[in-house]
This record gives sequence, structure tokens and C-alpha cells, in this order.
Amino acid sequence: MPNPIDIVLLPGDGIGEEVMREGRKVLEAVLEAVGVSAALEEIPCGGQYYLQHGQDWPDHAGASCKRADIILLGAVGWPDPEGSGPVTMSNGKMAGYSPVIGNRLSLELFANIRPVKLFPGVFHKIHGEHVQVWSPEKVDMVFVRENTEDLYTGIGGRVASGGADRVATDTRVVTRANSERVIRQAFELCRKRGKGAPSDGKLRVTALVKDNVLEGCRLFRDIFFEIAEDYPEIEAETAIIDAFTQWLIQRPEWYDVVVTTNMFGDIVTDLASVLQGGMGMAVGCNVGDGHGMFEPIHGSAPKHANKNRANPMAMILAVKEGLAWYAGNEGNERLAQAAQMIEDSVVDLLQDRTTLTYDLVGEEQASTTEQVGDAVVSRFAARWSEAGL
Repeated sequence: MPNPIDIVLLPGDGIGEEVMREGRKVLEAVLEAVGVSAALEEIPCGGQYYLQHGQDWPDHAGASCKRADIILLGAVGWPDPEGSGPVTMSNGKMAGYSPVIGNRLSLELFANIRPVKLFPGVFHKIHGEHVQVWSPEKVDMVFVRENTEDLYTGIGGRVASGGADRVATDTRVVTRANSERVIRQAFELCRKRGKGAPSDGKLRVTALVKDNVLEGCRLFRDIFFEIAEDYPEIEAETAIIDAFTQWLIQRPEWYDVVVTTNMFGDIVTDLASVLQGGMGMAVGCNVGDGHGMFEPIHGSAPKHANKNRANPMAMILAVKEGLAWYAGNEGNERLAQAAQMIEDSVVDLLQDRTTLTYDLVGEEQASTTEQVGDAVVSRFAARWSEAGL
């Protein structure tokens, strides 16, 4: 009998806890249907945990994550009751660093993979409102972001004189080793997707750089074209990051797979979420050679916490991505089919425009976070029963 899947749940702060409840509900329904046993460990973490315990997660949490087959993260970050920003630990790092940046570094989660797909029934979110036109066939791309270096290495500091801080520095680090592995991941993903860009069906990888100014980007660009030679069937191009931001909105159908450095990827994927209906639909997959952590990208949203109104779709789709990643590694086709049915069940609700939260249908028609989770479980159960798997 195979060993149970070891799954660590990190609910975190704010709406992270609420959406994780619904993600867990879907996760447990899928595992039961497939007949797969799992050991689920839920570990508190984040800013609120730090305020109570003086550390941002328990002592054993790192070891549990290292042992896990799948890690699911809700969201971290909480306002400092005595300050103007989020809670910061005594070492200067955000309270929630350990489960987020810490896991990325210690588990070598070198690629942050962010699918950007507009599902049928979801409107683009422009001007803060959902535009009443949708074109799902034009938005279907994946961003691959380097996840371990760049400006997030923590190299830097402040210089003070005369009793005031005068200079602050953050040193950007771009290495050949980390650039090579994330760029190759992007080309392999493009080949595996096999669908090409929506506009012309061409397999295409676009590297985002600022190589007219920055030396790190010139290195990343050079490595990009070196690796591209190993994939002659894939069109390789670069785009200047600032110009790309307008092209992304004007012609999203041009893009298939996009690869970039850490900070550029962090910023531009939040912009891309507008094309898929907002942060409530956006998923982040942090993967390496042996570990994977999956999360919604919307943050903890303290002002919406404990109101049972947050959109859990991104968390539910993160569960889907986590199970699909694990199933692919293990060659478990039955689990892979079940994972895809999670997404299919989400699409059912979106197309019907029923049982959705306020960010997708407005306040008057809004369902609760809990109702959406229940509806996805119900749709999944119906699909699984109909398939007779």
C-alpha cells in the first residue's frame, strides 16, 4: 500500500485562513473520491502568530515543510498595531518571511510559475470594475519567475549620519546558475504546454529584461538565447519590461510563456491578474526539483478578514495545481484527472455565474466564501460520479 501523501497547510493571516478552509474542503473531497490517503498537517504562521509568540511559525515548521510532498500556503502579513506598516520581526524581516521567502530559499523553489488564464464567464477587471466583454480565447499564458535571488537576497542596508538615515541600498544579484535553471524551466514548460500563443499558435518564450540599462539583465538575456538554441521549434524573443507592461494589456494573445527575473516577475504578474478577473483568480506555484508550494497571490487582505466574503477560487485552483504537480511526478493518472476536475468544476460555476463572490458578480448577487467552497465540492462530486472513475 502506497504511503499517504504528506501535505502541509499554512493558512497564515487574514483571509488566508478563510480561503484555506475552503481549499482544504475541496482537497479532502478529492482525496476521498480518488481513494488516496493523506497526512494533513496545518501549521499556524504569519504576522498574527508572531505577535503572539515572538516568531513567525513554530520551531518544527521548517522540518515539516521539508518533509512534505505538497505545501499549500494561504497568505501572510498583518498590520503592526504600533506602526504604520505590516508587522516586522526583530531581525527586520516581515513577519511571515519564514513560510514564504524562507521556504523558497531552503527548499530551492527556484521557479515561481503563474498561469494567467481568463476562464469563460469571467470579465477582465479594468478600472476596478469588470468590463462587460470577455475574450477568454485571448488570455492563456504562463509566467515563469526566478524565485530565489535578484533584489530579494536581503543584501543591503542603510547608512545614517547626523541622527537620520541618509542612504538605503538593496543589491541585485543575478547568477548564471539560477538564470539557467529557470530559463530552461520556461522552455520545457512551453514545449510541454504545446498550444502556443493564442494569436498565432506559435510556441513562444518571451524574456522580460531591462538590458538597455542593467548588467544583470544583459546576463539573463545572453543566457536566455544560449538556452534557446536547444529548442529550435520555439520562438525566442526579449521585451523591455516597461514596454511589455503596455503590450501585455494591449495584446495578451501574443504571449505563450514569459520568463523573467524575480522582482520584475513579482510586479508584472500582479498586473497580469487584471486580465484574468483580478487577484481572486490568480495562482502562484513555487516549484523546485523536489518540492512544491502552491498559493493564491492575493495576500492576506486584513480589511476583508473574518467577513466570509473573500474569493476562494485562487486557493482552490492552487489545490488543483498542487495535486496536478504531485500526480505528474508520481505518474498517478487517476489523481491527475481528479485535479483537472477541480478546475472544470470552477469553470462550471464561472460560466453559470452562480455562487460567486462579490469581486466577480457584485455585492447584490454575491455568495459567501463558504458557499463557493461548498459549490465547488458539489460540482466536483457530480463530475466524478458522472465519469465513473
